[in-house]
Amino acid sequence: METIIQTPSGKNYRPLIWTLTLAINGLIALAFFLPNIEILKQYDFSFLPKLNAILNSLTFISLIVALVAVKQKNIKRHRNFVLLALFWTSLFLVSYLLYHFSTPSTSFGGQGITKVIYLFILLTHIVLAAIIVPLALISIGRGLNMEVSKHKKIVRWTMPIWLYVSLTGVIVYLMISPYYS
Repeated sequence: METIIQTPSGKNYRPLIWTLTLAINGLIALAFFLPNIEILKQYDFSFLPKLNAILNSLTFISLIVALVAVKQKNIKRHRNFVLLALFWTSLFLVSYLLYHFSTPSTSFGGQGITKVIYLFILLTHIVLAAIIVPLALISIGRGLNMEVSKHKKIVRWTMPIWLYVSLTGVIVYLMISPYYS
């Protein structure tokens, strides 16, 4: 049976959540499989990977503050910092898509165990980044609707995955940054 994220007031975030999930993950996939957009090639977006790492760092910090706030039962601060994390993540997604629609991919130049570690971190980051989109949106929707028990059940997965994705985004940047041209 399918559960619906809805309150008595009628707020149903499910269509928005799944539309955003498909749009975000679809655009990210297209950024890697389509050729770069010609009109964007005239601009220098070489600063965006560093900006992306900063935005991932801000997401990570916001999530840690949100986690501490909820442990202290400060729900207002928790909500505000989760929404701030969503804001940083949204800016990251715009920046990430702009970079990858305009700039050829950079290959990791390391070898041996360093390359194995990099590829493991990158692969887990990619898979979990796709998964975190609906998880984060469902968690936020349930929180906004004050569906506390459902919210608590899903955030047990959402928070550690979102933290992992934001942290490994920074690690991937630090590992590949020497190879940007």
